[in-house]
Amino acid sequence: MKTKEEIIRELREYSSGKVKLAIVDIDGVLRGKVIHRDKALSILEKSFGFCDVVFGWDMLDTLYDNADFTGWHTGYPDAKARIDLSTYRRVPWDHEIPFFLADFRNEKEEGLEICPRNLLKKIIRQASEIGFSPVFSQEFEWFNFKSGGAVGDPIPMTGGMFGYSVLRASQRSPFYNDLFDFMGRFGIPIEGLHTETGPGVYEAAILYSDALEAADRATLFKTAVKEIGARHGITPSFMAKWNETLPGCGGHLHQSLWDAKKTQNVFYDARDPDSMSPLMKNYLAGQLHCLPYLMPMFAPVVNSYKRLVEGAWAPTTATWGVDNRTTAVRVLKGSPEATRIEFRVVGSDVNPYLAIAACLASGLYGIRKKMALTIPKTVGSGYSNKEAAPLPRNLQEATVAMKNSEMATQLFGEVFVKHFCQTREWEWRQYSKAVTDWELKRYFEVI
Repeated sequence: MKTKEEIIRELREYSSGKVKLAIVDIDGVLRGKVIHRDKALSILEKSFGFCDVVFGWDMLDTLYDNADFTGWHTGYPDAKARIDLSTYRRVPWDHEIPFFLADFRNEKEEGLEICPRNLLKKIIRQASEIGFSPVFSQEFEWFNFKSGGAVGDPIPMTGGMFGYSVLRASQRSPFYNDLFDFMGRFGIPIEGLHTETGPGVYEAAILYSDALEAADRATLFKTAVKEIGARHGITPSFMAKWNETLPGCGGHLHQSLWDAKKTQNVFYDARDPDSMSPLMKNYLAGQLHCLPYLMPMFAPVVNSYKRLVEGAWAPTTATWGVDNRTTAVRVLKGSPEATRIEFRVVGSDVNPYLAIAACLASGLYGIRKKMALTIPKTVGSGYSNKEAAPLPRNLQEATVAMKNSEMATQLFGEVFVKHFCQTREWEWRQYSKAVTDWELKRYFEVI
């Protein structure tokens, strides 16, 4: 991380005199603007105004009619926002323009409760207060399409089911290499990049870091992939499931807890057959207990639930197993440094701040409650485990469960839960009134 003085010097020396800044909305979409260097210098250490409509509309800029936070009843005023100097980086594919993330503040200059980045900061503080340093990393699967194709009939960048293919990667080597190289220069180091099974599918694992930086990297990664793809005539999509017959796209979260000095992974215990410490079992028990009530934070849109079906490399029940890719939580045992949890419910369509906040908060809940890991380890197919609690089947069911959950309010606060559930109710309403191609094909002539 550069010092404030180093950042100021680089801004003054940047020849174009422009700075890009962005905030993250409730759907994990970056909303931002380019401002003059002098404006950026004047607000480096104080609040500035940013229209609060970014929390008053959905991802397509359609205004909510059911949200209390802002709307016609408030006049959509400016909210206070503040640059986070720790997020400073340069955009290597856009003339090295300086870039910052910012957070929203309330009138008391405290973190705005419905701001996803602030929510994660709040949960991280809770972990720190009881002596833990959370370490996370996210991996994404996504499809890449030839730009210019119709939205209803996209054409994959490459053909065939060819996971881990050296050939397919080399056929798009300029794009493939730009992804890896530009991400590294943008402060998003890629641990691994490869093709996944499915036409035009890539998977990238982002190098681990502390929880807030991990969420920053994951959120910026998705936008960066789209910007880099556009340079190569490619349209990436992070939909959880774009085609019924093809695999869905995961956004799995790897996580561990370390001590305050970050010298010891407190998940590891050499005496346990699965290398799991008692504290790790508490954490895992908390995640499994809370999972059915926090699903909208892991599967935030209607399409998310099309991925969570049997036989599609995605979980359908609140299960766990050791190195088992059919369960909701995959425990990875190994060295003292590498023992961790892979949370596999999350899709690539997720808001990383909310998913990481939910994982961490539910794990800490299990630790505080000293919850015993009573759910037995799944050996073999998780789809065959009929005793495990099923996950909600759609966004409406998931939102009702979260809205009525005292535990969700306890973890995240009434203000956030109310606003977030209002936005998910809105999302379900938009879907419910739409007439789909499936309905036309099924009913138009025959019924």
